[in-house]
Amino acid sequence: QVQLVESGGGLVQAGGSLRLSCAASGRTFSSYTMGWFRQAPGKEREFVAAIRMSPGSTYYADSVKGRFTISRDNAKNTVYLQMNSLKPEDTAVYYCAAGRFPTRVAVRDEYDGWGQGTQVTVSS
Repeated sequence: QVQLVESGGGLVQAGGSLRLSCAASGRTFSSYTMGWFRQAPGKEREFVAAIRMSPGSTYYADSVKGRFTISRDNAKNTVYLQMNSLKPEDTAVYYCAAGRFPTRVAVRDEYDGWGQGTQVTVSS
């Protein structure tokens, strides 16, 4: 099972940017679909973005489309989430997830491994 470690969270003002990273262990990283989810206090964990293995089709939640970009570097076993034009409602713990063959990339149960999460706080 792949091990995941997120980094890059922090406190930013509305309109600012952050880039999250998720480093994965294992030699089969390139075969995984990678996803980002987030969970705000008192809310369910929700889908943010996903990227499949080569050629790397990407998917986004409507709430982040046009502001967030997911990418991956298979040579570095790392997936990124570039977050621009951040809003206070983006405040949440962000989780990285890995799935071998998810048919529904926005569904949590389709993923096998999860990171510990990284806090993103956007102030108004």
